[in-house]
Parts: sequence; structure tokens; C-alpha cells
Amino acid sequence: MNRRKSEWLGRARRAQGLSRRQMLTGGAIVGAASVLSVPLIAGTADASTESDRRNDIEILNKALFYEHAAIWAYGAAAGKLTGSNVGNAVKAIALANQADHMQHRDALANVIRSLGGTPVQAETSYDLSSYLQRGEGNLDSDVNIAKLALALETDAAIAYSQEIAMLKTPALITAGASIGSTEASHATLIRAAIQSLGVDIQPVPASFVSAETRNAWILTV
Repeated sequence: MNRRKSEWLGRARRAQGLSRRQMLTGGAIVGAASVLSVPLIAGTADASTESDRRNDIEILNKALFYEHAAIWAYGAAAGKLTGSNVGNAVKAIALANQADHMQHRDALANVIRSLGGTPVQAETSYDLSSYLQRGEGNLDSDVNIAKLALALETDAAIAYSQEIAMLKTPALITAGASIGSTEASHATLIRAAIQSLGVDIQPVPASFVSAETRNAWILTV
């Protein structure tokens, strides 16, 4: 593990800081995309029937759970990153992505309330053991933290694509698709950052982000 970390740090030094600048720029772009999704949700929560409202509240609360988990995961991981070039670059992406998730959280909570529901509350911690056991990242190095974030963002994008199809309110489907595309952008940004360190991968490895293409998107330890 230490040897792998040294190799990554060596690549980062040879890149002479370019990867970090690319990550910061990419993070700003993803953040801007997220802002666009918030007004799409606001004021579009009118469902036609009580049954539709209950359906949409349940689905939106599932999405809100994902956002709470992502916010917590980025916060937990940030404190474990080193002060190296790689660690600082990963932190820049993490903070930008976390800010997007916070906006998603607030927008979803507002819509749930407008539908007459109660937003699910954040938990004190979330279980990442399934990711760690499958080797889809870890919290023991900067690189593995980036891989863990990639797996989480990929799953968030997949979850949105599956859940929004069950919404009853057309405007909410559009808004949910907007958020889902931002989650996919997060995954693309992380892969592009890893590629910039000299790893031979494509930022967009498949035409879709789906359960069928999941293995193409994630990177194992």
C-alpha cells in the first residue's frame, strides 16, 4: 500500500500541480451545474392526488438519505487526507462535491415539506463497510479515498436514475434527472483527476451510468 501511495505521489509531483488546477476548475463547473437544479425543484411540488404526494415524498426521502450519506462520507474522509499534492487535490474535489450535495439536501427537504411530508434526518454516521469489503476504495490513503468517493458518486447517479422513474410529478422527474446528472458529473470529475495523475483510464468509461455499467466506472484498491 505504501509503495502504491509513493507511486501516486511521484506522478503528482511530475504533473507539477497541473492535476490540482484541473480538479479545482472541474469542481467549479460541477458546482455550477448543481446550482441549476435547485430552482428546477423549487415551486414544482404540486402532485395531482394525495396518493401521488405520498409516493413522491417516499421517493424524495430516499434521495435525501443518499444526500445525507454523501455529505457525511465526504466530511469523514476529508479529515483523513494528507497535506500532499494528491491529498490537497482530492480535498478540493471533495469540498466542491460536498457543497453540491448540501444544495441537493436543502432543495429536497424543501420539496418534501411542501408536499406535506417530513424530511428524513441525517444520521450520526453511515456504514461504508460494503464498499471497503469489496475493495472499492478505503480511508487509508489519499488515492483510496478518491476511489471510495468515486464508488459512492457512481451509486448515487445509479440510484437517482432508478428512483426518479417512479415519481408521479413530471416537474420533479425533470429536477431529479438534473441532480442525477450532477452525481454522474462528480464521478467523471474524480476519474479525470485520477487520469491526470498518469493512470491509464478514461474519464467516461461507458455511454451510461447504470447498474449494468457500474463495474466500468468504479476503481478498486
